[in-house]
Amino acid sequence: MGKEDYLKAYKSGKRDYQARMLRGEKPTLLVLDDFMPEKGCYHEAPLGMVQVPIAQIVGTKTVGRSSSFAGNFMPILREDTEFAMKWINLSNSQRDEGIRDPIKVYEYMNKFYVEEGNKRVSVMKYYGAVSIPGNVIRIVPKRSEEKENKIYYEFMEFYQAAPINYIWFTQEGSFAKLQEIVGKKPGEVWTEDELLKFSALYTRFCAEYEAKGGNKLEITPGDAFLAFVSLHGYDAVDEKTTNELRALMSKSWEEFELLQEDEEIELKMKPSNEKKPLFSILLPLSSPKLKAAFIYEKTPGTSAWAYAHELGRLYLEQTFPEELSTVAYENGTEENVEELINDAIKSGCNIIFTTTPPFVQASVKAAISNPDVRILNCSLNTSHRYIRTYYSRMHEAKFLMGAIAGAMAENNKLTYIADYPIFGSIANINAFALGAKMINPRAKVYLEWSTMKEVDLEEKIRETGASCISGRDMVIPEEGSRFFGIYHMEGGHSRNLAMPLYHWGKFYEQLIRTIMDGTWKYDDDSATTKAINYWWGMSAGVIDVVWSRRLPIGTRRLVELLKATISSEAFNPFSGILYSQTGLIQEDPACSMLPEDIMTMDWLAENVIGSIPKKEELKAQAEPVVKQQGIKN
Repeated sequence: MGKEDYLKAYKSGKRDYQARMLRGEKPTLLVLDDFMPEKGCYHEAPLGMVQVPIAQIVGTKTVGRSSSFAGNFMPILREDTEFAMKWINLSNSQRDEGIRDPIKVYEYMNKFYVEEGNKRVSVMKYYGAVSIPGNVIRIVPKRSEEKENKIYYEFMEFYQAAPINYIWFTQEGSFAKLQEIVGKKPGEVWTEDELLKFSALYTRFCAEYEAKGGNKLEITPGDAFLAFVSLHGYDAVDEKTTNELRALMSKSWEEFELLQEDEEIELKMKPSNEKKPLFSILLPLSSPKLKAAFIYEKTPGTSAWAYAHELGRLYLEQTFPEELSTVAYENGTEENVEELINDAIKSGCNIIFTTTPPFVQASVKAAISNPDVRILNCSLNTSHRYIRTYYSRMHEAKFLMGAIAGAMAENNKLTYIADYPIFGSIANINAFALGAKMINPRAKVYLEWSTMKEVDLEEKIRETGASCISGRDMVIPEEGSRFFGIYHMEGGHSRNLAMPLYHWGKFYEQLIRTIMDGTWKYDDDSATTKAINYWWGMSAGVIDVVWSRRLPIGTRRLVELLKATISSEAFNPFSGILYSQTGLIQEDPACSMLPEDIMTMDWLAENVIGSIPKKEELKAQAEPVVKQQGIKN
């Protein structure tokens, strides 16, 4: 029986050897000594006895026995050799009583290389064992700026809290995210029961993932697992039966495919002009009346953001009185938003707008379960295939606001009050600063954050003594405050100069028209797995600036000219030579920043006085938004 097993293993090794040769790869085992860091560039750290994942044993420490095995650890020496006899004896031992003797192995970048016990590993791989005991020595390279090195150091930090060596990620920050998702604080040690629970769930997930062809995707099972439990919840997934888990993974498969895309998001910078084919217009179509739900985090009476979207909803009802009905849900939270979405679907809503970034996970879950319902989330740079996301290029309006403030600030001091350090908000700050500097080269922008802990915002504004302040974007019905938009301070009194305008009604109108005329599907190319993010601006009429008649006529004319050039896309606020607080960002005077670079900015313009706060410096109210959309700084 042992000889038959050896012949099967030998054939497997030969097939693997030839396949690697044809691909131009090394056909035998990798040798760690061939690519170890140079002496002085690493140190060794003994880990003691460890259960070593068989799948992650990829080679030998030295060249000695590497040529006896194919790259899959199956033997390639004939059955009449002494090597073969020893392999057969080990095979018989494994079948009869199991191999218990530990191997000696080196771990480098979470891959394992055998120094003693190569044949034991070969036999265990042949029998499909999951792990083998081993005395492990870790090779720790010096820190570097290489992505793989950074991920490895994140792994080693995670390993101290949870000695798990069988999961790996391809993106930075994933190990910390995993720690958070399972409910542990940074560095908090896992209990034995928590380790067993994780192992069982991850094993079940990997079995279904591989059965569906996950090994063909250019991501690791760990990448897929993290995305899956991030979306559906760690404990909720753990409670699924095998059949429920399999069904949910099938519905979520496009999310896994999306992870392997280099460009995860397809930005739509303007409304589509694609027209529906004539033949489809002539065909009788059943076009049920649209019913749209709008889900707000607060109420339109207490939130300027919700109020702006509520105005958009009312605009829709006026624009499509016969074709569309709407309903609004207020006071949504991360805890109840799933219930609100499900209620909207049960009431017959076939399009749902969730109007704040923290609602994105619930939106995706609902979209997976209800593929016939169009669900859109108002967020930027969010990569989910099952929903579409939308946002406005407010930085275009902020550039104009900065120009007005720069012209009207007698003492060259401006204050900009920001709320959350999230995608898009940094671009707003910088655009404001660039607009101010264009009009007034001496203008300084003092940056303050309304969500900072233990900061007296009014006192900070008084200390700065700025004559022009950029506050919240618009007023809300239940507040009579005039501290919004750009306002000029004179003797403790404010005088409003201008305000930016979100025209969500026009945004929603154009999205609804794409559904009504059939052009919606042209944005959704079935040949790609990219997520779709609508990011429209002045050219689409969804962003504007209104200004006071008190503005000097020359300033008004200049702002009108700038607005016209931005609306016609003849000018980009982030074009030409750009400097940050720390140095040159863009040196080509003829160059404009790419949209992706604008939305993910993590730097501040050179004339900004202030900084981007860390997550721990912010109030609790900022946590949901920053968690979903926060800038990494």
